[in-house]
Amino acid sequence: MKWALIGASNIASQWMVDAIRASGYDIVAVVSGDQTLASAFAAKHEIPHAFDNENALETLGIEAVYISNTNEKHEAAVLRAAAAGQHVLCEKPLATEFQAALRMAKACDDAGVVMVTNHHLRHNAGHRAMRAQVAAGQLGRLSSVRLSHSVYLPKPIQGWRLTDRAAGGGVVLDIAVHNADSLAFILGEYPTHVCALTSNTGMASELEDNAMSIWRFASGITAFTHQGFNTPFAETHLQIHGDAGSLHATGVLSQAPGGVVALSNVDGRTELPLDSDNLYQRVVKNMHAAIAGQPHVNADGWAGVRSLAVAHAILRSAESGQTVEVIYG
Repeated sequence: MKWALIGASNIASQWMVDAIRASGYDIVAVVSGDQTLASAFAAKHEIPHAFDNENALETLGIEAVYISNTNEKHEAAVLRAAAAGQHVLCEKPLATEFQAALRMAKACDDAGVVMVTNHHLRHNAGHRAMRAQVAAGQLGRLSSVRLSHSVYLPKPIQGWRLTDRAAGGGVVLDIAVHNADSLAFILGEYPTHVCALTSNTGMASELEDNAMSIWRFASGITAFTHQGFNTPFAETHLQIHGDAGSLHATGVLSQAPGGVVALSNVDGRTELPLDSDNLYQRVVKNMHAAIAGQPHVNADGWAGVRSLAVAHAILRSAESGQTVEVIYG
């Protein structure tokens, strides 16, 4: 299968080029609004073609695209790919505007192409182990979740994430969408209501670089979540508690494989075995399985829509000072 990259991004360079090739597929072109950047990216990664617009892809027989340009540009790229019959792997958040995300998911459905939102964290072995424990009833009746995804945003990728809301900047649009997908994957549900506070700790110029919120789920579970850009010495963690046991995970909210997950119950504390599979390779592998007609285990386009809805609810709650309902459609 022939792939094209839409966006000469850091994540494409560090993770996705290798993930696509490791799965046995060819990357035949890269597109960037900056021709110089596209050409340099193509030279670095030995990609045959580099363009400054997507129309140049029409004669190359592209079958799938990975979209990682800035978030306000995602919609146009997805709609073009869907119209061309190309399968879509799109970075998160799908868009900055909710209605745009809806249009993207619908366009791919209408075109009959597979759409994947690159919520890679659900492919972490810790996430998969926690999901299995919850599904097997090992925690009993679930009551609460604590999730801390507060990190230090590396300087090479700060840029628009700290300055430009229209491009998807701010810690909520950048990280909270991941957390919404993680909890939906593990718990099997999205929150119905959110109460949030955000702040600026000095890293970002005007946007929030710190957010804390309480999420309420229809099942009765409540979750506390923390997203941050400016905590260089913090450790990420995820805890899920029930009346028969608790799961304690560290290091499972990362691009790299790894982490530790422990189950605590009346028998004591047991660390669960975890594999070291590359998260992005699993995304590509499962996307191609879905293209072949197998069950869709990635976050699809509609999962990306729902995670964006949660992020928007956090921002609305923080702005209003009120608990708000998450609006999914």
